[in-house]
Amino acid sequence: MSGFALRWLFAFILLAATYNPTQWNYTSWVMENGSENLSIAVLCGLLLIVGYIIYMRATMRSIGVFGMALVLGLVGALLWVAYDLGWLNFENQTANTWIGLIAMSIVLGIGLSWSHVRRRLSGQADMDDVDE
Repeated sequence: MSGFALRWLFAFILLAATYNPTQWNYTSWVMENGSENLSIAVLCGLLLIVGYIIYMRATMRSIGVFGMALVLGLVGALLWVAYDLGWLNFENQTANTWIGLIAMSIVLGIGLSWSHVRRRLSGQADMDDVDE
């Protein structure tokens, strides 16, 4: 599996583990059982937050807010074309939720992968501000 596909897959798992239209997600579980298993709910919540911090920090550093909006706009335009061609139907709320999860995971996957793409295209590596 390629590097981008793996980064996208982990972004999708992170988002879907937090919320999805099935009963198998953190949000539904905490709403139903969180008070009975508070320590587990807090631990799982903190693990999810760590995942979001990793993805959001890398995405903000590599493509920023403008880049995130641009990638989301491109995904939205692709969905619009698919709708106009009759490939998609937005009447099913469950399918819409999954489409939204996929769209957001694409943004996070590209954000985490962008530094690798830029390095391959330009031959220059992105560096944090480091004093040598």
